Amino acid sequence: MTQVSIVVPLYNEQENVARLCAATHEALAGMARPYEIVLVDDGSRDDTVAVAAAIARNDARVRLVVLARNSGQTAAMAAGMAHARGLYLVTMDGDLQNDPRDIPLLVDTLEKGYDLVAGWRMKRQDKLVTRKIPSRVANWLIGKITGIPIRDNGCSLKAYRASVMRHVPLYSEMHRFIPAMSSIAGARIVQVPVRHHARQFGQSKYGLSRIYKVLLDLIAIRLVIAYANRPLAWFLRMAVMPAVLAAAFTAGGIVRALGGEYSLPLFGSGLILALAVGFLVALGSLGELAKHFARGDVVPLVTASAKYSKAIQLSTDSKEQP
Repeated sequence: MTQVSIVVPLYNEQENVARLCAATHEALAGMARPYEIVLVDDGSRDDTVAVAAAIARNDARVRLVVLARNSGQTAAMAAGMAHARGLYLVTMDGDLQNDPRDIPLLVDTLEKGYDLVAGWRMKRQDKLVTRKIPSRVANWLIGKITGIPIRDNGCSLKAYRASVMRHVPLYSEMHRFIPAMSSIAGARIVQVPVRHHARQFGQSKYGLSRIYKVLLDLIAIRLVIAYANRPLAWFLRMAVMPAVLAAAFTAGGIVRALGGEYSLPLFGSGLILALAVGFLVALGSLGELAKHFARGDVVPLVTASAKYSKAIQLSTDSKEQP
């Protein structure tokens, strides 16, 4: 039985795939746990698929999932996790900046009673202006807003219990906020220092253009964390002001009507605001129902990547590591 699944998203990494697999096998040679490497091609335009497919056909420990188009790192992670068979999931980048030698440490830390182990690149080998400074600002902001003091949310090298990740939805750029999303389910989280290397081959896929996406996702995460357990209370708060205005407009219309002057704008405004209040209350009620249904169901992680269902399996799944 596979115990550890290493999920590696790939996008135009033809020069790194073989080196990554070789380095991972070497690093895990002494790990007394059966493992698999799940390579996920995220719509690469070079020969990444051809190189990875050749490796998967000749190595039963390597599996390849190919997405039909470029969908982003979060989608690739979700697809890889959906196909993973291990009890523990480890994610890392495919550019060899993460070091596979840190994987046993992450897995051993999980077995100490944690649900998520986040890597912390203490000596990060990236450009100062375009990578390090924006990352430090983002990590500080994420920690303040989510309340989860992770020093390096952008580090892809993380380890998870698969049973926990089945309850964490992944979409947009949410892979950066997995610790915050996991905290909603009561996950026990810890961070450990890991190695980091400068990119040797290929080009970086990250830049300042992702900042606005991160900010939007951060707002969404804050709302989810704050109100996931009490959606009705949140919507009722939103309905307070429209309810007050609806009562005021309606009262004003009634006063004028009693004085012999019928005011359609006042009654109309009161009616529209009253309908808005009813709509918000209905949304809150639906949120409460969804929350209770979710507590009683086990949501497979594959649902988080359902729209990426065009992923195809190229390797043989029947063989297991001895």
